[in-house]
Amino acid sequence: MRRAATTACLLALLCLAACNRDAPPADAAPAADTTPAPWANDPSARRIEADVRALADDAMEGREAGTRGYTMASDHVGKRFAAIGLQPAGDDGTFFQRVPLLKSTLERDGARLTVTRNGRSIALRFQDQFLPLPGFNAAQAEVEAPAVFVGQAVYAPALGVDDFKGLDLEGRIAVLFGGAPARFDNDRRAFHSSYREKLREVAERGAVGVVFVNTPQDEAGWPWAQRAANWVRPAMRLRGDDGKGIDTFPQLRVAATVSAAAADLVFADGAQTAAQLFDAAEAGTLRGFALPGTISLGSRSVIEPIESRNVVARLPGGDAALAGEHVVYSAHLDHIGIEPPGEGDRINNGALDNALGVAIMLETARQLSAAKERPRRSQLFVATTAEEKGLLGAEWFATHPTVPAGSMVANINMDMPVLMAPTTDVVPIGVEHSTLQAVLETAAKEIGVELSPDPFPEESVFVRSDQYAFIRAGVPAVYLSGGVVPADKDGGRDPKVALRYFLRNCYHRPCDDANTQPIQYGDAARMARLNARIGQLVGEAPERPRWNDGDFFGGMFAK
Repeated sequence: MRRAATTACLLALLCLAACNRDAPPADAAPAADTTPAPWANDPSARRIEADVRALADDAMEGREAGTRGYTMASDHVGKRFAAIGLQPAGDDGTFFQRVPLLKSTLERDGARLTVTRNGRSIALRFQDQFLPLPGFNAAQAEVEAPAVFVGQAVYAPALGVDDFKGLDLEGRIAVLFGGAPARFDNDRRAFHSSYREKLREVAERGAVGVVFVNTPQDEAGWPWAQRAANWVRPAMRLRGDDGKGIDTFPQLRVAATVSAAAADLVFADGAQTAAQLFDAAEAGTLRGFALPGTISLGSRSVIEPIESRNVVARLPGGDAALAGEHVVYSAHLDHIGIEPPGEGDRINNGALDNALGVAIMLETARQLSAAKERPRRSQLFVATTAEEKGLLGAEWFATHPTVPAGSMVANINMDMPVLMAPTTDVVPIGVEHSTLQAVLETAAKEIGVELSPDPFPEESVFVRSDQYAFIRAGVPAVYLSGGVVPADKDGGRDPKVALRYFLRNCYHRPCDDANTQPIQYGDAARMARLNARIGQLVGEAPERPRWNDGDFFGGMFAK
């Protein structure tokens, strides 16, 4: 699962973990279990375990997009697709779809943020107080201009919000907070919180630079120290045929983020203090205003074109009339690679995130391929790249599919199912948006698994994994996550506590390792059976899934 703040204010579940930092149960590692695994004789569970161990092996070097380790992992998945008996569905008769990328690595030299106001200049300290976002349009960029505070940069007139009303951004630097008004429902708040939407809004109004100012609430979920420590990691964007980045907003010459602790320096001598603005954001009374003086921004990045690839396979449908339509399964194959030089284990193996999701998808494909009768519609399996960099592989596939774009009828996505304690349920995130809900309910009843509601709906995880790329292409989707109801209610491990432990201690860290995490492969096998049954039901249905009447995402993106 990604944490890239360049496309959304991310990672809901991590917020939950950070906000419960004092909860004693979460500080203790899951208790060792010496009893034989209940899935020891389940071939499905053992196949999933074998794939997880292969993909999360140190030899894969953390599977960062565009690296040797990722290529090795994609070779493994391609070979598994072939062994299952699926057809290649990538480029030129292969299992692989080329994904062109731009990679940008920020450099310390040239990074600058200076506020000039009332005869004085305030220079913020790189890493301690601010960080430029890696550039994709010029290796070195500078801008100095008057600044305008634009609240949360939300334009939603239908909801009575226009943060730009009465403000002139032409040739100016936009200063803004993340997020969206708390009174918005979860879906609209998620959409308007997206960094991409905010950058688009300010660019369309003529801004030449942008400064995101963190609030204390932002840093409760992702502390500045953690973010600042990762500034050396490269960022990526999709690359167009012209060699330029896609959705990189070249008119915004420099973008930067400021820590909550340094916010007063940005608003110094202005109409309101940072604390007053933070309170107004919480109260829903935030209003924009022109800031006195100017802000000067500078950044330097190393920009280079690279390539990665999605792995795509197809199981043809059994009905001539419907085989041209596709149920699309997705799971991201990439992870975050190797830590900077230092002591100890440096390989981020990504066993749960997301070798497990890919392994479940592979087992789903095997079961569908081995079935006596194939579904009438074809089934498509996509292991995506660069999810951790902003859903890039999924977005490339959704906008450049290797099958006709109008043929994709539904997306079933699997990302980081934290199966660390036995459960009786799964959580189908976003299922309420479309007629897929009835399909999920039928499939779950047949498989014998409960469906639990999203335990954290306010975090809008529905827009934070690869399914969102398909949603933006108008395809109804569901994101299947691990369960929250313990299988053993009398002293067994609590899956919520296990989740909290993982997010606090091992998410995006080397200990997300198949050798140390108590992965419940029996639950994983059950999830594969559920996935396969969902595909069969959608594949056999006389009508495609459709967005519910009046649904926000359907109204926004349905073709």
